[in-house]
Amino acid sequence: MEYDLIIIGGGAAGFFAAIHIAELDPSKNIAILERGKEVLTKVKISGGGRCNVTHAEFDPKELVKNYPRGEKELRGPFHNFCSGDTIAFFEERGIELKIEEDGRMFPTTDSSQTIIDCFLSETKRLGVEVLKNHAVKDIVKNDTKWVLNTNRGDFRSKKLLVASGSNPKVWQMMASLGHSIVSPVPSLFTFNIKDQRITGLMGLSAPAEVQLLDRSGAPLMEGLPAGKAGMSARADRGGSEGPLLITHWGMSGPAILKLSAWGARALNQCNYQFMIEVNWLKDISTIEVTTLLERIKKEHAKKRIFKLHPFDLPKRLWQKIMEASNIDQELRWADISKKQLNDLVVQLTAARFYVNGKSTFKEEFVTAGGVELKEVDFKTYESKLHKNLYFAGEVLNIDAVTGGFNFQNAWTGAYIAAKAISEDHHENIHSIT
Repeated sequence: MEYDLIIIGGGAAGFFAAIHIAELDPSKNIAILERGKEVLTKVKISGGGRCNVTHAEFDPKELVKNYPRGEKELRGPFHNFCSGDTIAFFEERGIELKIEEDGRMFPTTDSSQTIIDCFLSETKRLGVEVLKNHAVKDIVKNDTKWVLNTNRGDFRSKKLLVASGSNPKVWQMMASLGHSIVSPVPSLFTFNIKDQRITGLMGLSAPAEVQLLDRSGAPLMEGLPAGKAGMSARADRGGSEGPLLITHWGMSGPAILKLSAWGARALNQCNYQFMIEVNWLKDISTIEVTTLLERIKKEHAKKRIFKLHPFDLPKRLWQKIMEASNIDQELRWADISKKQLNDLVVQLTAARFYVNGKSTFKEEFVTAGGVELKEVDFKTYESKLHKNLYFAGEVLNIDAVTGGFNFQNAWTGAYIAAKAISEDHHENIHSIT
């Protein structure tokens, strides 16, 4: 079978690119090859089945701060196609998106099927062939054509767009074509913690600042520049801030997930055996809390500690913090010992938890790793090593924190690659710098 363009991967980036190419150049004969029996499976489970389409951050300079890998490379592309363009694409097709409090954007239907139906109807309308159960086994450059050997026979095309996500077999094929592959490690994941201080608190969420430490208590990610999205003032010491969610397995929520993304490689290197330090009061320091509690001890001596505290913490969490500080629920502020007060300050502002392993976040498996970014021209998303070979989405060594940013990377890369492919325009292959 011969096509003008073959897209490897029936996911978000593959469909988005196919739709744009078919619209820009209706004469092109396009096929999407998907190895699985279903397409758009990651779209389906995204955002708990609601599909977190993008994020309401419309400034490219701010948007790139959400990408632990790819920040520098995405600056130009986001000026060409950003979150507002994504919203417009779906609105033009009758799909309205809504913004939630944290900036995440979902279809107003709260169903990922809305997005899937849109893509399927668009590819059908535009005559794009979607071939399921077509696993690519080998890729060869034959004169001016790409030859793809699959379990359903050979396919040929002048142009090839690789949008296969985190697929080790496809990465191996790219390596055989001369591309460098940054070894993949998990990115978005929750922390497995067994600790009496959080037992029975499943489902509880509270704002916190969290810092990554190694097992000796030293900062695990020193030198991370401040100003990264969601990172705290202590970002240079590996700190993040945001809601922290206690789960059956340990801890999750934005504060944890951001750390799992920024610390993906460091945490992999220590085999997911590390510590975290939690400040439940977020931006209040140990010294400030000590001063505040000593004042309460003087001014409210007869009041019970359990009933009177100046912090906006969930009651169950405050109870656990008191227990960890060996403070009885009936104890009054007048009777708190110096050691108990010090312990209370530590449990509030610098509580340390051992992490033993990770769990996948809501079935949304994201990896750090993929095709080396220096080998791609981000004006066109074309390979610098091979003409007519393009990339989009997570096949590249680009990943983001949670919140719709990984999809935005897919939409942007797919759009720019689509534009370049439809224009039949080639930059000179640049030498790798």
